Amino acid sequence: MKLIHLYLRNFRNFENAQISFHPKANLIHGLNAQGKTNLLEAIYFLSTGRSFRSSHPTELIQHGKPHFYLEAHFEKEGIPQEVSVSFDGKIKKVKYNQTYYSNFSQLLGLLPTVLYTPQDVALILGSPSIRRKFLDMHIAQVDPLYIHHLVRYYKALKQRNCLLRQKSMEGIDVWEEALSLSASYITEKREIAIKELDEPLKNWMLRLSPQGETLDLLYQPVCTSKEIPSIVEQYKKQRSKEMHLGNTLVGPHRDDIEICIDQRPARIFSSEGQKRCAIGALRLAEWGRLRNIVEAPPLMSIDDFGVHLDGKRQNLFQDEIQELGQVFITSPFALPNFKDHLAIHIEAGAMLP
Repeated sequence: MKLIHLYLRNFRNFENAQISFHPKANLIHGLNAQGKTNLLEAIYFLSTGRSFRSSHPTELIQHGKPHFYLEAHFEKEGIPQEVSVSFDGKIKKVKYNQTYYSNFSQLLGLLPTVLYTPQDVALILGSPSIRRKFLDMHIAQVDPLYIHHLVRYYKALKQRNCLLRQKSMEGIDVWEEALSLSASYITEKREIAIKELDEPLKNWMLRLSPQGETLDLLYQPVCTSKEIPSIVEQYKKQRSKEMHLGNTLVGPHRDDIEICIDQRPARIFSSEGQKRCAIGALRLAEWGRLRNIVEAPPLMSIDDFGVHLDGKRQNLFQDEIQELGQVFITSPFALPNFKDHLAIHIEAGAMLP
């Protein structure tokens, strides 16, 4: 799988730009605030249907313009394919080959991708919702039914919370049944993903860490069982307590993942270098699991390459990513020592020779 061409119109600071990519490393360099990260954002949006920097797609439209438009030509399983998206602040349009959609979620799975940014340290230091979002995006790229259950779960959760705040039990059984069905599926798939990430995560940490630290992911589900009748019973037992709070306390929306280095919580005991090394290992493990499932190398994007790791770890990481598939790397400086690559210079939303 490889991205061949990308066209951007009125997207962030790109008014009208077209670029062709190298099948291996694409080194995107230029001064700050010139559009390097915007280019990765466009690739990520085409892969997932969302931005990694904003929850409001209207912010992606260039100031003063009526809409944004993205188009990508890529090759998957040896077959040339095409996808485009546009948004004018109200209407969403997606075209995949000759099929039209009206929802950005249809993009998930077309171009499986992994994104590694300096802000990823929030996976260790941030709230549980950040870690849940990471896991949900990872699974959703290869499991359309998971997306269905997430949507169904949060719809039922909203309705149950509404009844709790109204202190009404009328119809709550229906929503608890729906919650339990989707909670069972979500919890099971999260548990499987964590187990399958764990061993490669350990291996990557050993390869990237000069000190040879161990790294573990510990899944902490709130539901004590994956069996639907047991989950239903948990919701029933919590009703009186949750009615006072007006909020549901049990379910996958409260799950967490503990990231441990040398068997201790990384958010408390690890150094800055250890945290960043752990995140690098996590992203590489994520890439490997996606590759195994889709049987093709997913895209890998790395934003601001020089700030992730110290010099020794950075050299180790650079050696490893050259063995991946197609990679997109941004940096304020041109990056040396890559074997097969294309250097892309960006200035003010334009590609320079």
